[in-house]
Amino acid sequence: MPKGSPELTQARREEIINACEELYKTKSFKEITLKDIGEATSFTRTSIYNYFQTKEEIFLALLQRENELWIADLNQIMAENAALTKDGFADKLAHSLEKRAQLLKIMSMNHYDMETGSRPERLVEFKVAYGNSLKTVMRCLEKYFPEMPIAEKQRFLYTFFPFMFGIYPYTFVTEKQRAAMEQAGVNYVFMSIYEIVCNCARTLLGE
Repeated sequence: MPKGSPELTQARREEIINACEELYKTKSFKEITLKDIGEATSFTRTSIYNYFQTKEEIFLALLQRENELWIADLNQIMAENAALTKDGFADKLAHSLEKRAQLLKIMSMNHYDMETGSRPERLVEFKVAYGNSLKTVMRCLEKYFPEMPIAEKQRFLYTFFPFMFGIYPYTFVTEKQRAAMEQAGVNYVFMSIYEIVCNCARTLLGE
């Protein structure tokens, strides 16, 4: 770890993560290199290794940050709404993920490669954030549906979270993919992030 204040270290980490996020808007995960990320920062490329050893660690840190932002949105929902119906909660949950397309895009990638390409301490940092997102959704269920059996709450969590990994590919389709589906005779029906999340949440809650 480089010498310097914790504030400087955090600022450097954020600059690297921000550079990765910006590149990810126009390039795929496979196309982005540490050299690309280094060239988009204000310090030397080799300095990146003082903070992240692999590209996978940087993407994992970006995913961690996205989880933390989503948690903040969920906490705001709970702070602003004393009670919600099933439809009301599904609506709020869907809107919270509608804002987090970046989270869903990264989740749709190969997590096995991203996690195995990161050091244990970086993986633990991410898992803390991921675990907190699970706990926060559980707190939402406990707040708004106290009568729901614990088994049903757990069913919601462990159906909804795996479902999240597939949201992005269904809601962002390239023209190349669309053309291929047409040639294959597949009738693609566009659904927004909001629509697909809201429908899933309503189904899991039992309309």
